[in-house]
Amino acid sequence: MIKIEDLEKKIKSNDISSLYLFYGKEKYLIETCIKKIKNSFGECLKGINYISIDAESVSKIVDELSMPAFGFPKKLIIARNTGIFKKEAKKKQSELSNIKNAINSYITENIEVIKETVILIFIEEEADKTELYTTIDKNGITCEFAPQKPIDLKRRLMQICKAYKVNVDDNTLQYFIECCGTDMQTLINEIRKLIEYSGENGTITKNMIDMLSIKQIESVIFDLTDNLGQKKVKEALEVLNNLIYAKEPVQKILITLYNHFKKLYIVKLCGKYNKDIAQSLKLSPNQMFLVNKYKNQARFFKEHELENITRELRDLDYKYKIGLIDLNLGLEAILCAYV
Repeated sequence: MIKIEDLEKKIKSNDISSLYLFYGKEKYLIETCIKKIKNSFGECLKGINYISIDAESVSKIVDELSMPAFGFPKKLIIARNTGIFKKEAKKKQSELSNIKNAINSYITENIEVIKETVILIFIEEEADKTELYTTIDKNGITCEFAPQKPIDLKRRLMQICKAYKVNVDDNTLQYFIECCGTDMQTLINEIRKLIEYSGENGTITKNMIDMLSIKQIESVIFDLTDNLGQKKVKEALEVLNNLIYAKEPVQKILITLYNHFKKLYIVKLCGKYNKDIAQSLKLSPNQMFLVNKYKNQARFFKEHELENITRELRDLDYKYKIGLIDLNLGLEAILCAYV
């Protein structure tokens, strides 16, 4: 297995392998690599030298590997979400198991021919260390596209800004990620707006991010809770009303708010019982920056306040579902109680 950065360097230098397995949740970077491989491959004629495979047609892979691309030196086969890289219980023998074994055997026995005639790319959301995985890792390239950590996201975003001759500092990019999340496609879309607004030799600022960027609801809930913790109930209600005005479903707001205060309560208990916050909140590696944000915000509240507000939000959900209260009014009442 190689790192994403090393894979990108290989593709950029036109060092193209005959076998690939790409898997993980960072779809933007996967699709970027696929696009570059296709550009390097050249003209793609679907059904002739370019074959698309999915879960329904995965059984055709061996046939496609063995059949030459008439009139072309190589064939490009892209197989998406086939499910053949998941382990199955030993007792569970299925048609998919037979397909996996057939593909693995064909690649193992014909690897030299494949290197001359085919580029085969598997794209999966998850991949277990199966025999087929090992075969591809041995004869080609496997790469996990895990969500990027903030330091890697900032590096990529900085490169994009420099390419357009737009200035931005590290702290502003950190704030940008905190507001817009860690999904690469979302960040690319949002940074393009800021670059366009700044113009060549301009500078992206936090005010621009607040003005132009679409913030994730989790980021907006942080703003709401900051105001509530500082007893700025008017500002907290404004944030709530802005979410509703932006057509964010009220039920989603309630659930997000409940989960947020539940996490603050957990953070409070972690401090009390000397537990690890990141582990208790089950934060992924690209979410570690949230630890300090949760810790700082938890200081605004006492333990019993956090316990009470999570209970009130849970009760509100129940009362709303049985028709006893309007959800908007219920949320406003809970927020107003904490002045």
